[in-house]
Amino acid sequence: MVDRLANSEANTRRISIVENCFGAAGQPLTIPGRVLIGEGVLTKLCRKKPKARQFFLFNDILVYGNIVIQKKKYNKQHIIPLENVTIDSIQDEGDLRNGWLIKTPTKSFAVYAATATEKSEWMNHINKCVSDLLSKSGKTPSNEHAAVWVPDSEATVCMRCQKAKFTPVNRRHHCRKCGFVVCGPCSEKRFLLPSQSSKPVRICDFCYDLLSTGEMTACQSARSDCYSQSPKSSLNDVSDDDDDEDSSD
Repeated sequence: MVDRLANSEANTRRISIVENCFGAAGQPLTIPGRVLIGEGVLTKLCRKKPKARQFFLFNDILVYGNIVIQKKKYNKQHIIPLENVTIDSIQDEGDLRNGWLIKTPTKSFAVYAATATEKSEWMNHINKCVSDLLSKSGKTPSNEHAAVWVPDSEATVCMRCQKAKFTPVNRRHHCRKCGFVVCGPCSEKRFLLPSQSSKPVRICDFCYDLLSTGEMTACQSARSDCYSQSPKSSLNDVSDDDDDEDSSD
């Protein structure tokens, strides 16, 4: 089905429309063999609060952006290669329902669909696209992914020292390895995480000690334990900062 659509006029026209909606600031999306599988609005859990984002699923990439005018104009285009993607379902809790994690080596975040059916369709299509890509390339699924960020609202005190209270003066920071919200003194060190940045990034003292001793996976395992042990954390501790003005920390 995808192969038949690849060179069709209808597919080319649909991709061209998506390109035009992002305007000159967006990257070109039309390449030979690329097929637009589907599109829709999903709620993305960002650092400050959940926000509606327009998503486009292609057979090789996932594209999303801010909604300026629905179906007419989007900005802040993000492109995620699907061969690096793994997804995990998230349990429903409160107003956050029908969600799943999108995890890549560069960034990871949670999204929520309007209905359970829509969630199932998105996850099935993403998994099928990833499976087809890996099958064609002969590559193995990625087992490395960036930590999801704990939203600011979930931490009134530093999640490492458990002492420092956050105020307008004592700001929140995020460890790039575990995603915890930490105070300045607990995250003064930097470490090079090549999948996330070409420059050393902020990490907490706990993760720095693990990384410095070569225990590269231990910190991420500790973060994963947080999800499995706490039902609340499995929903509310997943976020990233790419849509917020203050994204440096």
